[in-house]
Amino acid sequence: MTDKTCAACDCQLDANPIRVKVGGKTVEVCCEECAQALNEAGASAAGAGED
Repeated sequence: MTDKTCAACDCQLDANPIRVKVGGKTVEVCCEECAQALNEAGASAAGAGED
């Protein structure tokens, strides 16, 4: 069995990870701080190509 890790910080996930949708893909994170960081990074990346 492989251990799942947080998409933001690579910490090991427990039995109840937080699921976050980023760029149309659902990823799992360990805590609200990582969820917020991914949401901010996703929003920044989405707006980067707009003029």
